[in-house]
Amino acid sequence: MTEKEIIANEKIEEGNRRIKNYVMYSAGAGFVPVPLLDMVILSGLQLKMISSLSSLFDVKFSKGISKNVIGSLVGGVLPVSIAPMLGSLLKIIPIVGQTIGAVTMPITSGAATYAVGKVFLQHFASGGTFLDFDPEKVRAYFAEQFKEGQKVAADVAGTGAGKAKSA
Repeated sequence: MTEKEIIANEKIEEGNRRIKNYVMYSAGAGFVPVPLLDMVILSGLQLKMISSLSSLFDVKFSKGISKNVIGSLVGGVLPVSIAPMLGSLLKIIPIVGQTIGAVTMPITSGAATYAVGKVFLQHFASGGTFLDFDPEKVRAYFAEQFKEGQKVAADVAGTGAGKAKSA
């Protein structure tokens, strides 16, 4: 293995560690009891994660482009994009809605963050930048990573829902 390949692998490993940390933070944001505040926090965490990944790969960060790309990615997978908003809004309903929101939002928030992170990690690791990012080309990968992210987020959130499947 060449020195360049070793460095590339180390960056990918570090990127995966950073993504996992942000999945934990995002799952925590899902427990915020105020409807829509959790979504604001989640958006901020995802932007910070993308900024962290871009700096790891020496890619100039663009907040505006990042917001548009996240919206395009998540919006392109309709059920995935609606789930966080519905989970957040469910918290308005006393007791039942709050309970459902407390169970679903940490996993959904963590899974969305995981998928966004994995998409950007793959893109930056392959030499991509914000200027050549094409959400259309990565939608299927995003949806696949969202499913994987549900398992990861379930483990992180402590529900154990992902343990049986990922073992």
